[in-house]
Amino acid sequence: MDDMFSLGGKTFTSRFLLGTGKFRNKAELKSSIIASGTQIVTVALRRIDLERTPENILEYIPEGITLLTNTSGARTAEEAVRLARLAKASGQGNWIKIEVINDSKYLLPDNEATIAATKILVAEGFIVLPYVTPDLYVARRLVEAGAAAVMPLGSFIGSNQGLRTKDMIQVLIDEIDIPIIVDAGIGAPSQACAAMEMGADAVLVNTAVAIADNPSLIAKAFAQAVEAGRAGYLSGLPMQKTTGDASSPLTGFLFSND
Repeated sequence: MDDMFSLGGKTFTSRFLLGTGKFRNKAELKSSIIASGTQIVTVALRRIDLERTPENILEYIPEGITLLTNTSGARTAEEAVRLARLAKASGQGNWIKIEVINDSKYLLPDNEATIAATKILVAEGFIVLPYVTPDLYVARRLVEAGAAAVMPLGSFIGSNQGLRTKDMIQVLIDEIDIPIIVDAGIGAPSQACAAMEMGADAVLVNTAVAIADNPSLIAKAFAQAVEAGRAGYLSGLPMQKTTGDASSPLTGFLFSND
């Protein structure tokens, strides 16, 4: 199936994005990247050793992977912009996932600060993927600001609760013309599949892979689920009905009274 994923001027065959936090060790991270076939990996700038020592996380990310540096730890738009600039200056490229979180309990993103940071960084030539609580008006402002995609949360980050914001995400899928990448809260391959069946362009997963008993195996399962969900969406899923509808005719039975 020729169904390429275009983002930030690049074309990808995989619609599964993988985060790099919480893994027990970097060997499991590398095996998960390889097993899933992901082509985009997110890394927090604060976890990158700029000296490129043998234990640097970048040494465990295979060649050819697009690095999406995130601004994890930023509490304001100004801090997010500063982290993005540092990432670019240190050779990490200009792909940035904006995360602005100043809520320590629920870890919800600050949508207004995210919009402000997006405007500044897009003007500076960054490919910006903002992480937000799903909201149509926020998404429209991000499109106007020049974001490459919108990344709405499925549920609380790291919660594995799945698509608690499903209805709001569906609004974005239906109304926004740039890619919608479901991020945060996806805890099982079936949930990733459901997001793709809705029409999401891609899914990003981190915690559910990193803390699994077998990270590389579940990473592969997530990638397969994303493919299955995408195929289901493209096939034109049948409408749900409120009554039964037999798959075989209900007339002409062997012992009919006719």
